[in-house]
Amino acid sequence: MNASKPIGYWLRHLHNLLEEHLDRTLADDSAGRSVTRRQWQLLATLSRGPRTSEELAAALAPFWTGAAEDPRAAIADLAERGWMRTDGDMISLNETGRELHAQLATRVEQARAVVLGDLTPEDYHQTLRSLQVMAANVATALGNPAQTPSPVS
Repeated sequence: MNASKPIGYWLRHLHNLLEEHLDRTLADDSAGRSVTRRQWQLLATLSRGPRTSEELAAALAPFWTGAAEDPRAAIADLAERGWMRTDGDMISLNETGRELHAQLATRVEQARAVVLGDLTPEDYHQTLRSLQVMAANVATALGNPAQTPSPVS
C-alpha cells in the first residue's frame, strides 16, 4: 500500500471502487431486475417503511448529486417496473419490491463483507470515527459544524 498518498486520494479511490463493486453486485440477475446504486438506495430506504417523495429526496440527498441524479426519475422507473406503489403522496414497496429488496440485500451484505475483508469491527468503528472527526474539523473550519452528522459511538 502506498500510504504516502493523501487522504483525499484514498477517499476518492475507494469511492470509485465502491461504486464499481456495487454496480457489479446489483447487475442483472438474469431475470431482468438489474438496478443502479441509486435505485438500490431507494429500495433500501423504502424497505424501512413508506415515505413521501420529499422524505425520500431528503434521505437520499447526501448521495444524489448533480442534475443527472433525479430521485423522481428513479422513483418513476421503479414504479414502472412494478416494484412500488403510491397511496396519495406516500410511496412504498409492494410485495414484488420487498422480495427484490430481500434478494438484493443478501448480495449487498456479501459485497460489504468483501469490502471489510479481515478488518475487525473495532477497526471499522475506528475508521468511521476518524472520518467523522475529520469531517467535523473541516465543517467547523468552514463555519458550518451542522454539516457533520452525530458522532459515531
